[in-house]
Amino acid sequence: MKDTFGISDECLYVSMDDINFPFKNLLELAEAFSQQGGKYLFIDEVHKQPNWIVQLKNIYDFHPKLNVVFTGSSILELDHSKADLSRRAILYTMKGLSFREYLEIETGELFKYLTLNEILTNHEQIAFDIVNKIKPLKYFANYCRYGYYPYYLQNAETYSIKLSELINLVVEQDLLYIANIDKEHYAKIKRFLYLLSQYVPVKPNISSLSAEMGMSRNTIANYIHYLERAEILTTVYTSDKRFKGLAKPEKLLLFHPNLYFAIANDNANSGSLRETFFVNQLGYKHRIEIPEQGDFLINETYTFEIGGKSKTNKQISGLQNSYIVSDDIEIGFKNKIPLWLFGFLY
Repeated sequence: MKDTFGISDECLYVSMDDINFPFKNLLELAEAFSQQGGKYLFIDEVHKQPNWIVQLKNIYDFHPKLNVVFTGSSILELDHSKADLSRRAILYTMKGLSFREYLEIETGELFKYLTLNEILTNHEQIAFDIVNKIKPLKYFANYCRYGYYPYYLQNAETYSIKLSELINLVVEQDLLYIANIDKEHYAKIKRFLYLLSQYVPVKPNISSLSAEMGMSRNTIANYIHYLERAEILTTVYTSDKRFKGLAKPEKLLLFHPNLYFAIANDNANSGSLRETFFVNQLGYKHRIEIPEQGDFLINETYTFEIGGKSKTNKQISGLQNSYIVSDDIEIGFKNKIPLWLFGFLY
């Protein structure tokens, strides 16, 4: 804002989590600002204002010359507002930092983002050039622990605590508002997330989860749906078209690696961490499915098997367009590609 507008009476920033907000509502603020010649109104944490959707509609209708930009940290509430605001607002979802963006912050170096095709066809040279500039493995573990959201810059040591508090807000406030969940299920949902963070990545058994958590299958499926919308979970489905209509996830992961450390501290499963990083970094632009052979099928074409540095071709032997994605290696060879390099896709 400052870079674009400088110090200007035509521009105003307000945050709805400020207890000193002096107006009755957003419409009253917009009216007063517009009367003073205001042109650009920036509203942070808009979802914390009661009836904010109706108020934004009214601002749009009554003050058409006022440009309004609003943000919110409740993905569920903002996502829920799309239908109501579709004719009046353009909504954007900001991704967390990619590993590439995190490296730029940490090292001061600039790195161009890569296409998947560039990685698959030229990963050895690309990795060699990057490794000549910086040591990516030096930064990769910290990125997985606290690098997804830029507020780690405030204090990396308390980052996991803040992220844990965010998870609690999603479960105890956002899900209550959007999904009308039973308050008695709060602890069960948190336990479900804790168990998920420690499991080896396998196909989730909804019936077993239902019995273990003491909730119906439909309730479990409903919570998974909303936790995915809130970017706490990621579901991946089969590539087998015979089972497309059954809508049962073949794999259930947390949305990004930092969540494992916020939920399970240092007890996170390493296999889940690797697969979560891979799915998170590719999921922004690519279709991801579970194949019959291998861990993931990308864009219905490329099969990937994820593992550590000693991972072999055994599981994908004989498959065309198949690759090993290995953690703990700087530079790959032939169809073996370092895991960290997939963090350069955006």
